[in-house]
Amino acid sequence: MLSRIRERIPQRVLSRAISTFLVLGTGGVLGTALWLDASPEGHGTHTQLGLNSCSFLVATGYPCPMCGATTTFTLWAHVHPIAGIVNQPFASLLFLMTVATFAIGLAEVVDPRSRWERILRVLAPWEGVLATAFLGLMGLSWIYKIWLMG
Repeated sequence: MLSRIRERIPQRVLSRAISTFLVLGTGGVLGTALWLDASPEGHGTHTQLGLNSCSFLVATGYPCPMCGATTTFTLWAHVHPIAGIVNQPFASLLFLMTVATFAIGLAEVVDPRSRWERILRVLAPWEGVLATAFLGLMGLSWIYKIWLMG
């Protein structure tokens, strides 16, 4: 199905469309992080969006694997990177990936040069290693957050 779409839609148009979607999504996340105020507790910033407290934390007394991610995004958006890393290291990596996706997407919207295809071509052989590293870093960050919250 994807090959049919690619046959009918010029590469530059498809690249711009995908990139526009990515820019709107990541821009929305970054804008929201900038709008929020980081919780001094290191977690719970998401409640400013009208969301409930983390049900995992309430039920178990332990933070969830992504506990503090919204707070970390907010700290980074307010240019407090050290505080963001200390609060939730894995979420800091996700923030940087979000910024990179926004920047590459914006560049591709303005001047399509198949950046996404080139990036995917480089990353494809490393897919398993990257997925394992990604999950491993999330697990280590979760252990760190459990330790940090006592």
